[in-house]
Amino acid sequence: MLIEMKVSALAVDPYTNTTIVILKDIGEKNALPIWIGFMEASAIAVELEKIKLSRPMTHDLLKEILKMLDVNVKRIEVNDLKDNVYYATIHLSFSAEGKEKLHLIDSRPSDAIALAIRTACPIFVDEKVIEKSRNIDLRKVKEFQKDGTSEDWKDILENLSPEEFGKYKM
Repeated sequence: MLIEMKVSALAVDPYTNTTIVILKDIGEKNALPIWIGFMEASAIAVELEKIKLSRPMTHDLLKEILKMLDVNVKRIEVNDLKDNVYYATIHLSFSAEGKEKLHLIDSRPSDAIALAIRTACPIFVDEKVIEKSRNIDLRKVKEFQKDGTSEDWKDILENLSPEEFGKYKM
């Protein structure tokens, strides 16, 4: 069964200093932390914070290409977790020969999420992924707060120079 979720927060794992995107369901009964790279977190944060960049990021470019081709992002699904690696699928639809066609594209969850928030499409997570991730202790996650208790993603991104983008290894 699929559960609809939203991006709740971006966080940093205090033990590994790895960025995490946290998805929560609508009723906030389930949370799913997904460890992602700094650049992927930046792509998500830029859109969440509505930061205007002088040049489009890859996900902005992809959104515009899909729009020009009249392809809609219907939804994304985080559909598996194997050996601590999350898997996702992007569901695309378009009209061809008078019929609606659906294509499923394999994706990293971070890329799928970055595209989903740009296209305002729903994010779904398979229940089995939530079950497999239950051993992750969310109390150990230090969430970025906007109340000044820790760094704000907006400040980080606005002060990031182009030279710094290349120094973070994924």
